[in-house]
Amino acid sequence: MTETEKEIVVIDVCGQICPSSLLTALREINQRKNELRDGKLQLDIITDNHDSINRIAEAVSNMGYQVSLADQGKQFRISICKTDGAIQK
Repeated sequence: MTETEKEIVVIDVCGQICPSSLLTALREINQRKNELRDGKLQLDIITDNHDSINRIAEAVSNMGYQVSLADQGKQFRISICKTDGAIQK
C-alpha cells in the first residue's frame, strides 16, 4: 500500500435506526481508531435512515475525524477518515 492508498472498510447499517446505527458506527470507529488516525483506513458507513446521517456525521466530526456524505439514491454513504487525509473516490 502506498502512502496515498488506504484500506476502505464498509459497514452496512441499513435497516437500523438511531441509536442502534450510531452505536454500531461508534463501536467500529473505536475498534479501528489507530488505523483511522494513522491515515491507513477509511471507514464507510452505509445507512438508509435520515436521522442516522446527521447523528453519525456530527458525532464523528466531534471526535476529530473528516466526514464526507454521499447520497446514493435510497442509501447514504458516510465516509470517515483522518482529518487531514483526502478521501479517494
